[in-house]
Parts: sequence; C-alpha cells; structure tokens
Amino acid sequence: MSRNGIVALLSAAALALPLAATTATAHADTPAYDVLVFSKTTGFRHDSIPDGVAAIQKLGQEHGFHVDTTEDATVFNDTDLAKYQSVVFLSTTGDPLDQQAEKDAFQRYIEHGGGYVGIHAAADSGYTWSWYGGLVGAYFKDHPTPQQATVNVVGKGTAATRDLPNRWKRTDEWYNYRSNPRENVRVLATLDERTYDPVGYNGGSMGADHPIAWCHPYDGGRAFYTGMGHTKESYTDPLFLSHILGGIEMTAGAAKFNCDTEHTG
Repeated sequence: MSRNGIVALLSAAALALPLAATTATAHADTPAYDVLVFSKTTGFRHDSIPDGVAAIQKLGQEHGFHVDTTEDATVFNDTDLAKYQSVVFLSTTGDPLDQQAEKDAFQRYIEHGGGYVGIHAAADSGYTWSWYGGLVGAYFKDHPTPQQATVNVVGKGTAATRDLPNRWKRTDEWYNYRSNPRENVRVLATLDERTYDPVGYNGGSMGADHPIAWCHPYDGGRAFYTGMGHTKESYTDPLFLSHILGGIEMTAGAAKFNCDTEHTG
C-alpha cells in the first residue's frame, strides 16, 4: 500500500474515534433500570427519611439506575408504576396508601413481576391490608431504646449480603415483630439478643430466632425487607448502603434473586 493510502486509512480511523466514544458514553449514561422511593407517613415520621432519600439517589448515580422520589400516593396507578422495576417503601408508617384504587394498582404491579424494598418502618404500615402484610413479611410490634447489637448475617450468596461480615456490630433501633416470618421467607440476617437489651416498650422480645432482614418471592413479584435504617448515620454507613443496594438490585431484576425458602438462612 502506498504512503498516501496508509495516511488516508489512519485519518479515517481518527475521525471515527470521537463518534465511537460518544456512543459508548451515551450507553453508559442510560440508566439500567428505574426505582421509585416512596416515603409517605401517616403515623410516626422518622427524621432520617431525607438522609435515606439522598443516599438512594446517590446509589443510583453511582450504580447506573434512575431514582424518582415521592410522597404522593396518586402515583400508585398502572401507568406510573409500569415505569419502575422496584418500589422502595422508605420508613412509611400508618396507611400511606389509603385509597383502594392505589392498593389495587400496587397489587397488580407486584403480580406482574414488580419489585418491593421495605426499609425499617415499612413494617409499621398497612396493618389493615393483609396483602401488604404478606408482602413485607411481618408487622412491627415494638422496640427497645436504640443501642448497639450484633447482627448475624446468615443468608449468604445474595447481593444484599455480599459485603457484610458474618457478625456485624451496629447501632440501630431494633424492631420486634408481631410474628416470625421465617416460614414464608428466606432470612438473611438475625439479631443476637444476647448482645443487647431486646425488651421493647410492650414488654416482649422475639427470643433466639429474631429475623431482622429477609427476602422472598411474593404473588408474582420480588420482595426484600430490612428492619435496619432508623438512624441518620445508617445512610452514610458503607455496609448498610451495600445491604440496601443489593436489595434494590435483587428486586429490580439486576441481580440474582435467590430468595426462596429452600435456601438456608
């Protein structure tokens, strides 16, 4: 090939590089999936909610998914929910969905394969809505004063536990639940009640088997719940943020959802 021919080929390749780079950037900037964070409360309101919202938005920026946030329950309709691969109930309390049409739309969303993430007081919601009780896994009962406790991470091999130590010491508000969800979920983490005072303000605790995080397939969809996340400090804790990120990924279909009860833990 002549010298002029080689120069022409090199020039053409150089001209092609910016276009290729631009195309690659465009693909990288396209969100892999969409998540809705819902934080409406009609009961107790946690002052950590803004911290949680900001933390999940940051996780989306860092890990390539889009995050919308709302406290407007009217978005729970078929058209709006269809945009999202997972819906996060961030410390919702009371009856955040108080219209039957909203409940019906969310139920259809889950039935059609949608994802649900419940954080902390999401279990303090929907007491008169038994379907939601099954989705979250267990209802809140009470809690002792926030304090340090040891979490036993027992559900290995999931995105929600991949970075967690076997025994995880952290400070939080530790929920007791009205029932033990183990029969219907895969338990990912339990509390060692020997490491803190577990007696809640109603005078009880859960005993030796005290689940605090779990996941399960439910009514056609995917559900993950963690009882942690009361404190503002939780939302700057890299281990807790990894736990939340994994739950979002699993329920959105971006990570393996190995959450059936056949798995140990």
